[in-house]
Amino acid sequence: MSTAVREKSQAIKPPQVKDQPLLIGGKWLDSVSGKTFPTVNPATGEVICQVAEGDKADIDLAVKAARKAFEEGPWRRMNASERGRLLNRLADLIERNQEELAALETLDNGKPYRDALAADLPLTIKCYRYYAGWADKIHGKTIPVEGQYFCYTRHEPVGVVGQIIPWNFPLLMQAWKWGPALACGNTLVLKPAEQTPLTALRVAQLAQEAGFPDGVINVVPGYGPTAGAALSSHMDVDKVAFTGEHTTGQIIMEAAARSNLKRVSLELGGKSPNVVFADADLDAAVEGAYFGLFFNQGQCCCAGSRLFVEEKIHEEFVERLVKKAKNQKVGDPFDLTTTQGPQVSQEQCDRILSYIEAGRKDGANLLTGGQRIGTRGYFIEPTVFTNVTDDMKIAREEIFGPVMNILRFKDVQEVVKRGNQTFYGLAAAVWTRDIKKAYTLANGLRAGTVWINCYDVFDAAAPFGGFKMSGIGRELGEYALEMYTEVKTVYVNLD
Repeated sequence: MSTAVREKSQAIKPPQVKDQPLLIGGKWLDSVSGKTFPTVNPATGEVICQVAEGDKADIDLAVKAARKAFEEGPWRRMNASERGRLLNRLADLIERNQEELAALETLDNGKPYRDALAADLPLTIKCYRYYAGWADKIHGKTIPVEGQYFCYTRHEPVGVVGQIIPWNFPLLMQAWKWGPALACGNTLVLKPAEQTPLTALRVAQLAQEAGFPDGVINVVPGYGPTAGAALSSHMDVDKVAFTGEHTTGQIIMEAAARSNLKRVSLELGGKSPNVVFADADLDAAVEGAYFGLFFNQGQCCCAGSRLFVEEKIHEEFVERLVKKAKNQKVGDPFDLTTTQGPQVSQEQCDRILSYIEAGRKDGANLLTGGQRIGTRGYFIEPTVFTNVTDDMKIAREEIFGPVMNILRFKDVQEVVKRGNQTFYGLAAAVWTRDIKKAYTLANGLRAGTVWINCYDVFDAAAPFGGFKMSGIGRELGEYALEMYTEVKTVYVNLD
């Protein structure tokens, strides 16, 4: 946490926000239909402002602007190092305005301001700077082929990229998408989540200030079945990138296949196993397990939502976790002592409560929580279930809320098998002092990321993505660049 946050004792004042337009071709516009939709403060349920509601007509205009910027504008002709300079300039502007952006994120999403400033903003800034460094290092190879030929490859931008981001980490997911796409020389159309469009639009303003040419970046807020569907099926979009729920990912893949076989990358959900052995450092494991589930109100795709605890330490471990859950401070996200804010929306709040009820009906033991807090805003008590079995709904489906499920296990082979009994494969963790156990689980668990004696460690240089129904492709690191380039092979006759 930053010193600036620690030293302040008073609550942060929520920002005032005007009604928001679309950004298309460098111009801030009303939607073609003239429609708007409200974005809501999840801490109060009150409308923050009205946002222009983009649909197919607006997506068409945005794609045309992106295509023109890609084919005719200065973007492709620009030196790669200049693209890197612009990304660095954007990172500088985000850093300069980080307190404003953190407050805007808190207002629209509900996450505690202290978390937005201490985690979301630094990770966002580092992501842009990381890809700024890659901009002039994306290159092909020379290949010694048979015959009198000089053969080489070029890594060229895919073209116009459609990007659809979720509401749980709006600023960070925008950076994960924009960083590699822009470094590779693509132009883009972003559809932010309808629940949280405000920071995406503000960063787009900063991108204009940084000097990005008109049409390179376009932002069209709207709903999935209209704006999102139009972007996924658009015949002049060369690639679509999506982060969100797996059933929506399937719809996007189908739309991409039925249109022009556009490239698709998907970062989807998870039901991640978090395994604690009896020989673990229990203090660290309790902290890690708690953080791995309850951070961001449980609204993390990689949350450690299946907590496997070895039988020998089960009772002690559960006792410690319940004590921490009862000490969680749920409330106003602008209060710097708050550790858990509201869920993002009424819909998400109702969904989580339905899972809690399902846990009760299936026979899980509710140790603490389980209720909505008050009637103003979308607050839910930190909830802990024990006696959870693999067949229960709460152990199989992604809850995306502050609901911890604790399962018992006896040995290594059992927990590897049970850990893999899910169609997800996003992340996993193991807590142990035994290197052999750690190695066995790291290799045996079918997940894109495995943490050993830690949880939720992220770096812009390290790839992130999932196996199975948790997605296709990777975000972050050098691996993300593969999703935003085409490889061209060139033969030169030297005979």
